[in-house]
Amino acid sequence: MSIAPVNPADFARERIRHELLARELRVLRRERLTSTIARITLAGDALAGFAAPGPEDHVKLIFPAPPGERIARDFTPARVREGELDLDFVLHGDAGPASRFAATAQPGDPLVVAGPRGSRLAPAGVRKAVLLADESSLAALARWIEALRWRAEILAFVQSDSPDVLDYPLPTGDRVAITRIGTGPEHALAAVASPGIDSHTYVWAAGEASALVPARRHLRREAGLDKHRAKVDGYWRIGVAGLDHHAPLDPDDPED
Repeated sequence: MSIAPVNPADFARERIRHELLARELRVLRRERLTSTIARITLAGDALAGFAAPGPEDHVKLIFPAPPGERIARDFTPARVREGELDLDFVLHGDAGPASRFAATAQPGDPLVVAGPRGSRLAPAGVRKAVLLADESSLAALARWIEALRWRAEILAFVQSDSPDVLDYPLPTGDRVAITRIGTGPEHALAAVASPGIDSHTYVWAAGEASALVPARRHLRREAGLDKHRAKVDGYWRIGVAGLDHHAPLDPDDPED
């Protein structure tokens, strides 16, 4: 059964455009947050004026590469402070440029950060949010919780096989519940299908693309949530290097 929102304006998300700049920064420090996640803090005068107020904002990291090559990946800023930028990396060996950089980064190493090009703020009128992330999207999950925790009930689910994944510094609150669940499509589907999604609920999910397809189909077809009330984003896909997360998650069921 389709659920009609009480007020469509509750789910409107303000857009902000930014001047697109490429900033050359340097590694300030590296710390391990969990057994699989490292935080790299970057610093530099070029951070002056940097802004990323949206929960899903992303920058493009341009990694050092041989002449004639360009290696870039999209990342959500974890935290922004005056003169410092935190970025979180999932460590999975040295096969990928991001994981390899995070595993070997030393203070003083350079990294170019481009963007963000724009921001979409969290919807202002939401009273309940169901949020789903895996290790690759924990920074965005933290930003969603921070944006909503004082005005909405939050049910957050983290897909991970790492028992210490919830050591990651997620914001807390009296109305915030965070649960670790298994990986794979069946667990993602159960997470978005089990809570009581009512007319005030907003749903956000991000992680491995193929695991999220059944969850997105459920939200659109069974729950009746359109793109203004449910955002499902594939941050990576098994077997695909450098996935474009702007590409349709489910080409057989495109956005309206």
